[in-house]
Amino acid sequence: MTSGLVACSDSKPSFSSVDITGVDYAKGFEVQDHNGQVRHLTDFAGKVVLMFFGYTQCPDVCPTTMSEMIEIKKALGKDGDRLQVLFVTVDPERDTPELLKAYMENFDPSFLALRATPEKLVALTKDYKIYYKKVDGSTPTSYTMDHSAGSYIYDPQGRLRLFTRYGGPKEALTKDIQTLLSGA
Repeated sequence: MTSGLVACSDSKPSFSSVDITGVDYAKGFEVQDHNGQVRHLTDFAGKVVLMFFGYTQCPDVCPTTMSEMIEIKKALGKDGDRLQVLFVTVDPERDTPELLKAYMENFDPSFLALRATPEKLVALTKDYKIYYKKVDGSTPTSYTMDHSAGSYIYDPQGRLRLFTRYGGPKEALTKDIQTLLSGA
């Protein structure tokens, strides 16, 4: 079994995602989830955490990413419960806790949405190097949000390990998550 050899060897694991192990940013957060509970990265010890930023009115990137996370969780089989997906809204103005809860339940009830105050969101996105910008629409409520489309992945020990770009192959991301779950 190759994974056992990799875990015991001194060689660095090979990932399809961008290996950012050791970076000095995005080390944690303190943000309220859609149930009103304040969450920290340490709440998910023992799980691989995949965190991405988006908004519920997003027409393409966000629902596609959420759907892919469902497929990846299923592909992990019994280890699917060791994957925690966190969706951080960049649109706290429209994305109320109730709307976020309904959005998560449409995908997977174990997925959590995080909602920072607008002021705290600025600091959080700066720490995570996330771009977002409100783009006015034809009416005050029809605006869209431009935003970064990648995801951060933490290992079960809570260390930031990978950045995955939007649109990559699901199979490769599944393998990366399996590698992290195996202790690499």
